[in-house]
Amino acid sequence: MFITMFEKEDLLALANQHMPFGKYQGRVIIDVPEEYLLWFAKKGFPEGRLGMLLALALEVKINGLEHIIEPLKKKDASQFIANDSQTRH
Repeated sequence: MFITMFEKEDLLALANQHMPFGKYQGRVIIDVPEEYLLWFAKKGFPEGRLGMLLALALEVKINGLEHIIEPLKKKDASQFIANDSQTRH
């Protein structure tokens, strides 16, 4: 899967959405080990948003960018979006 575009909501999801199944069920997606994400890359990511988020998590990890996700953990997405829209006016 090739990630071309993503939204800030996707970064919030990486920081707060939990893996719904498998060996790392219940773990926040960005905290899923890179080796597991690489396994998905070989076998095929799941369809839909979850697959896109797992592929994005792999890209973040490969490029050493986990530090940009850390501040977003447990942040309410609606609050983030509201704050962003207020700064644009």
